[in-house]
Amino acid sequence: IKHIMEDNMDNENSELFKKWLDNYDDYDKTKYVHDNLTDNIPSELKDIKEYIIKKSVWAVGGDGWAYDIGYGGIDHVLATGDDINILVLDTEVYSNTGGQASKSTNLGTLAEFTDTGKKTDKKDLARMCMSIPNCYVAQVSMANPNQVIKALKEANDYNGPSIVIAYSVCISHGIKGGMTNSYEIEKLALESGYFPTFRCHPVNGYNFDSKNTDFDKYRTFIDKQTRFSLISNNQELYDKCLNQLKERYNYYKELK
Repeated sequence: IKHIMEDNMDNENSELFKKWLDNYDDYDKTKYVHDNLTDNIPSELKDIKEYIIKKSVWAVGGDGWAYDIGYGGIDHVLATGDDINILVLDTEVYSNTGGQASKSTNLGTLAEFTDTGKKTDKKDLARMCMSIPNCYVAQVSMANPNQVIKALKEANDYNGPSIVIAYSVCISHGIKGGMTNSYEIEKLALESGYFPTFRCHPVNGYNFDSKNTDFDKYRTFIDKQTRFSLISNNQELYDKCLNQLKERYNYYKELK
């Protein structure tokens, strides 16, 4: 590229490409170069001009992929330290294949293959990913859209691996009243502490984003979904699940 610049470009374009060589990982600066190049550049560079702008690379999948069958790949990719972004749509079941239980399914939940309720608690993917050096980790909920935007932007701008886990409602949850009540369920998941939200940036530090949590709303949250009917009807199981919820929530709230 340097040889092409020196022999085949005017000074204006040559300076722009020098700017690109020094800032090829910066979206704003590479976009500036792309938008200000004139037509007086070699044909071999015209053919690849679209690649001048820094691209964001995102892998998107569900919890069945992220927590179960694809976890080994996620662990490997995040551990490389490369600039890759992962978005996990966490429905807590295998949504695409009929609602089977995954390692993201919570204790006591009814799902395919767990007709008597899941016997183990949900795998804590976020905590596991936090153990990977230089990895950006966040949990988000559309009940707080501003937090979602912050997390996605931080992950995208961070020059390193990132994973964002998004709480996602699903028809397999058996939401009473149907999927038109999705936002209400999303909001209850956040407000009850069932799904704590946070952002852990390797450079800028940790932010716990869940506010005004009321654990009493957990009862309302589970009563509105048939997947939790065993928990709703068993006080001992309810108490156990609520205690686990509080332990998980307080872990992330007190994390520094």
